[in-house]
Amino acid sequence: MPTLHTHSAPRTADVVVIGAGINGLAITREIAARGLDVVMIDQDDIAARTSAISTRLIHGGLKYLPRFEIPLVFESIRERDILLQSAPHLVRPYPMLIPFAKWNKTPGWLMSCGLIVHDVLALGKKLPLNRIVFSRRLRREWPSVAKAGVKWGGLFQDAHVPVTERFAVEIAIDASARGATILTHTPVTGLLRDARRVVGVTYRDRHTHETRELRAPVVINSAGPWVDAVLDLAGDHPRKIGPTKGSHLVVDAFPGAPDTCIFFDSPEDGRPMFVLPWWDGRFMIGTTDLPYDGSIDDIAIDEVEVDYLLRSANTIIPDASLTPDDVLWSYSGVRPLPYVADLTDPSSVSRDSDIIEHEGDERGLFTIIGGKYTTHRALGEQTLRKVEDALGLRHQPSPTRTSRFPGAPATDIATFTKRFADRSTLPAAVATRLASVYGTLARPIAELAASDPALAEVIDPETGAIAAEVLYAVREEGAFTLEDVLVRRTVIAFGSDVGLAASSAAAAVLVAYAGWSEAHADAEVARYREAARRFMPRALRGDEAADQVPAGTL
Repeated sequence: MPTLHTHSAPRTADVVVIGAGINGLAITREIAARGLDVVMIDQDDIAARTSAISTRLIHGGLKYLPRFEIPLVFESIRERDILLQSAPHLVRPYPMLIPFAKWNKTPGWLMSCGLIVHDVLALGKKLPLNRIVFSRRLRREWPSVAKAGVKWGGLFQDAHVPVTERFAVEIAIDASARGATILTHTPVTGLLRDARRVVGVTYRDRHTHETRELRAPVVINSAGPWVDAVLDLAGDHPRKIGPTKGSHLVVDAFPGAPDTCIFFDSPEDGRPMFVLPWWDGRFMIGTTDLPYDGSIDDIAIDEVEVDYLLRSANTIIPDASLTPDDVLWSYSGVRPLPYVADLTDPSSVSRDSDIIEHEGDERGLFTIIGGKYTTHRALGEQTLRKVEDALGLRHQPSPTRTSRFPGAPATDIATFTKRFADRSTLPAAVATRLASVYGTLARPIAELAASDPALAEVIDPETGAIAAEVLYAVREEGAFTLEDVLVRRTVIAFGSDVGLAASSAAAAVLVAYAGWSEAHADAEVARYREAARRFMPRALRGDEAADQVPAGTL
């Protein structure tokens, strides 16, 4: 089975990619598939920040039609079809109802035309045709939405990736299997120059904390919101990124909760919003889109956003009656959009990506602006073409158009999950969880669990995660911290308390099997508890309130 091992960097490479978000991952995978020596380096973990705040859609580009961004629509449809084929265990069909409400910015008749036009543009797509939903069907299948006064709507056939964390990790695994070197928790500290061009980077080793050099004729700055910070290492430059803040809420199922995603215009300001069936019966509500000039290193939702999201959801689903007490946790971050001076409407900024090839004494440096999960592979391929030109290489066909993800089963995920559970010696619930989270990568985890009864034990009753998953995350999937394990490998953090109750048990597994000391494990549990505050979990709100009580009042 392919695995991901992070290790020391070579002294030289053909390409250095700064940033392990979805852009950096796609670019690294593509360059490695070309047979070039590539090192991807990030100050945090794989897809740990901006790529961790996605709405988790693999979107066919319907929202780009009103802007007449037809090339972006075509690209989105093509890439969505590729992902449905190459990662069926991670990317799944996801129909969404678009209510034609009276407060919509776009009238229903025009949206209907848009659905038809999208079908025409997507001829041969892997999903069913879009449909117009008239009042009788709306009242029958979405009665909670009909109560909001909605008379009709559209059913758009789209896709989503509920576990973007595993999606990103599998891209990293594939890149590593193709020869890429992956360095996480390794900050870049400088850009190297020689003969009036960029020739590599300096970075701080995560183990020794020493500063090291890594030389390469091509350096790609795909640091997302930190793009400008990387460019600052080269000196003054025009601002490239104008981040906007986006936040989502996570709630349990609620009265009137729909079986399908609801994609609607907020009745307050008309911006696109979603109520999304997500994971283990839970729902997401999002997202906000606010100009942001604060620190991008520590971002959390605020009360204004919570109220805005809940009011919008309660308007489109009146039975919901959601309150802040219903919010289990949330996540927030910033989108790395192009900088626009005096921006008043963030939704007007194009979501297309851009590849900047620097000139003069910054020759050899490329900067990536924008990007998203749906079209990540296309961006990787486009960037590779620039790299080939810079290195004087001939263009070659991209193997990623047809290659499958490491955990992709040969059949659909439902069939694979049933067969895996039927053949497994693990309890049915455990085996089903492993297959649904990891795809075929569940097999080595099951083998590890079979090697020691203690590794087959459930360490988190809520999610059903077993000890073997934690050990496998560190041994085979490059997890370095407890947060890496809980949030981005095992998805234990998808529980109602973002994995806080399971954190000590997970750390104990790593003491017993991965060589962690008791002191290190205790420190990691404390660090995870502190890191989890950015999710504003309900489980910690009592602590937050206590922290805010003025001295002398207790």
